[in-house]
Amino acid sequence: MSHFPNLTPIQQIIRDLSERIVEAQKPIRILNAIKWPVEVQAKFFQQKCKELPKIDLRVYENNPLSFDPVQKTEEFYTIERDIRRQLGSFSGITNIMLRICREYREVVRLLLARGTPEFPKISQELYGSAQDAFYAGAPTLRDLASLVSKTLARIQPMTDPLDEKCYTSEEALHILVDRLRQYFDDPTEPVRVTISDDILADASAGAESIKLRKDAMFSERELRVLEIHEGWVHVGTTLNGLAQPVCTFLSKGPPSSTLNQEGLAIIMEIFTFSSYPKRVSRLTQRIAAIDMAEQGANFLDVFRYHQSHGFSEEDSYNFSLRVFRGCSPENGAFTKDLSYSKGFVLIYNYIRLAIKNGVSHHIPLLFLGKTTLEDLPVLQDLMQQGIVSPPKYLPPQFKDLAALTAWMTYSLFLNQLSLEQLGVDYKGILQK
Repeated sequence: MSHFPNLTPIQQIIRDLSERIVEAQKPIRILNAIKWPVEVQAKFFQQKCKELPKIDLRVYENNPLSFDPVQKTEEFYTIERDIRRQLGSFSGITNIMLRICREYREVVRLLLARGTPEFPKISQELYGSAQDAFYAGAPTLRDLASLVSKTLARIQPMTDPLDEKCYTSEEALHILVDRLRQYFDDPTEPVRVTISDDILADASAGAESIKLRKDAMFSERELRVLEIHEGWVHVGTTLNGLAQPVCTFLSKGPPSSTLNQEGLAIIMEIFTFSSYPKRVSRLTQRIAAIDMAEQGANFLDVFRYHQSHGFSEEDSYNFSLRVFRGCSPENGAFTKDLSYSKGFVLIYNYIRLAIKNGVSHHIPLLFLGKTTLEDLPVLQDLMQQGIVSPPKYLPPQFKDLAALTAWMTYSLFLNQLSLEQLGVDYKGILQK
């Protein structure tokens, strides 16, 4: 391991172990390992969308992992042993780094189970289930999806020039580059926007870049969401993690950090008034689709569900593929897409409670890198010790917490009011 100036011996040990985690996880790419071949989609449409896609174990075997799973598992075990030997078994930083290693071992197990009934079970262990409650007796994500769907169904359709898909991927690229250069006010940052023909969504965020699908068209509203969601949050937290002098593992996201990442991204969409009903509907439909698959629905069932909501055959296929990738068409689901709504609820409540309990100074730590809620107290201690640096990039809503504090203070009271009773009292002024 190379040595860095100005680090204490303990900090150097932590950095060296951190760098080993970063290096060990490099070849593990979940989405690439579980994708379906493009010819499967072509065949599905040739059969008029009436037969299940032809996916079996051989499809995944023909997409071999870019690492030896046995060696990779042993590598993480070795790192874990060295963490305990060099940092002890009970420190906060030990617990964080050990958990990350265990998660990556679980990811290896997940990828070894591609196409088998074990894959969706391990996915639930890593990302949760649509039937998970937020606390004992609380509503579930499935309940959230049902409530939001009913509410959105009552909303009159909204048309606005902001929703017109008028930008090609090339035009969108230049617009996003200009906007992100203003946000990441540092010419040395390697923020990139690229065009790709091998991603499922219209756009996605890589380690330090945003990818746009080559044949996609974008509206102004969608570009704003991409700027906030992918740029400010996903790329921003990556750059904040890369700027860490010691805990470099904060630049990489194990599954547990996905909740924070997607939850923060959705919260920023809401706080900047960038989200919109169709976007919210899309997120809750992901919950419903995953719940269907968890209850035994197959690919065709989920495909028809999306069609029933007015989506094209191509969109319905892509949305259903998000649920069944890594699985067989009859045995889902890959539950990562629950992270958007689940993460939003968890982080929103954390922010409210942090303000209520007088620890609002912990809130910006959410942006340190690829963090988890349970790690925040440890990260606060590490920052006081000089082992963790404050986030380099923070959205304006989190740089000055005054407005956020005011919002959440009112929110704490408003949640004590009964909407059902208010609905009775307001009935006369809510008539259409």
